[in-house]
Amino acid sequence: MYLLGFDIGSSSVKVSLVEGDTGMCKASAFYPKKEMEIIAVQQGWAEQQPEDWWNNIKIALQEVLAVSNVAVHDIKAIGISYQMHGLVVVDSNQQVLRPSIIWCDSRATAIGQKAFSEIGNETCLSHILNTPGNFTASKLKWVQQNEPELYAKIHKIMLPGDYIAMKLSGTITTTISGLSEAMLWDFKHAKPAELVLNYYGIDASLLADITPTFGVQSYVSEQAAQELGLHTGIAITYRAGDQPNNALSLNVMEPGEIATTAGTSGVVYGVSDTVQYDTLSRINTFAHVNYSPEHIRLGVLLCINGTGILNSWVQKLVGNIPYATMNEMAASVAVGSNGVSIIPFGNGAERVLQNADVQAHIHNLSFNTHNQAHIIRAAQEGIAFSFQYGIEIMNEIGIYPTKIKAGHANMFLSPVFRETIASVSAATIELYNTDGSVGAARGAGIGLGFYAHAQEAFVGLHKVHEVVPDVEKKQAYLDAYNTWKLHLQKIV
Repeated sequence: MYLLGFDIGSSSVKVSLVEGDTGMCKASAFYPKKEMEIIAVQQGWAEQQPEDWWNNIKIALQEVLAVSNVAVHDIKAIGISYQMHGLVVVDSNQQVLRPSIIWCDSRATAIGQKAFSEIGNETCLSHILNTPGNFTASKLKWVQQNEPELYAKIHKIMLPGDYIAMKLSGTITTTISGLSEAMLWDFKHAKPAELVLNYYGIDASLLADITPTFGVQSYVSEQAAQELGLHTGIAITYRAGDQPNNALSLNVMEPGEIATTAGTSGVVYGVSDTVQYDTLSRINTFAHVNYSPEHIRLGVLLCINGTGILNSWVQKLVGNIPYATMNEMAASVAVGSNGVSIIPFGNGAERVLQNADVQAHIHNLSFNTHNQAHIIRAAQEGIAFSFQYGIEIMNEIGIYPTKIKAGHANMFLSPVFRETIASVSAATIELYNTDGSVGAARGAGIGLGFYAHAQEAFVGLHKVHEVVPDVEKKQAYLDAYNTWKLHLQKIV
């Protein structure tokens, strides 16, 4: 018996096929091979065509089926992971009305800030655990204000994962976890957030029906089966945003456990069983995948927009050399990059900076002494320092990571990056053989009820590397971090 996992990222779409009994990945593929286009009509805007996600799934899935040689009738369930906070709007014929306004788009920041003030800071924090900020509900308000004729045609609003589930089944649904990331779930009253809907003048009928995060949500339709080369009736049994799903992928489900990712954006994600929030909303709290009103499991999320995208930008700058070569070049330079500091916040408004859009900055660059390797290392250190800056904010609400789990992928393939985080945070980093699509497949097995207990889903999860703080270099790392932080404080 096999399980499919779809991971809808903003850089690419990944598909994995996992063998249910062993929990091992049989095959995986991603598409496009180069990063997916992000449409930026204006500075601070970021959009993608939802149809592109669907088409990329089809291509990646065909590669997985060809490589695995698994009979499609042996595939019993599908799980979906997706980029959080995006807005997809469709008409009554399930046709997309405009490009998706994705997670790193900052056009609605002022709308959310005004809502936070006028609804009331304490009211927002006690009900939705965050400011309405630049999240999905505020993006919808922007559409209402700026595209009223299009807004009038909207039948349902969705998150990116809801859109993929709709394409698979023809059924439009969402989850409590999804509504919470959209700022549309009221934790105090355990229902959709009327205080946000009423303030923004959004009719509750635009929301999709709620389906459980785990469980049979819908089935693959005949049309989707023909498009994908699957069989009709495969159960869709799990759906979650990429960061809650990453935590699931690493078996981070209970209070005190910490997961992190460093792809296009960077995230540190801790699980809590108590309602807690940052009064400045620099970090955010959402329903975790195993949340219910009776079983409080919340994900406390630190998000940094400008992480892997900086590493990608530097790669283009230095001539598109392989990332593995960049990592070797970074390691050839001493801690602190000979004085060069890079502030990585060049991918839209940053929550850890109270939604300020400060852009990226390079400090102390000398044309006579610095070369490509210094720039590469300074970029990787700058990304790691931004993680530590956010972790210090998490400390303020009582979360002190001593062990951080991550997939052995993306920025965590860089020895400089992972050693820098470990040394400045004093936390041990454990790297595992998993990613979002594999986690989504395992989530599908849990939702299908294939596993008698959720822990059985992680039988194939193995630690492949551990990084401990470098005691000898710790002071050098801290000195470089403090210099970096001084530069940041001058521009915030």
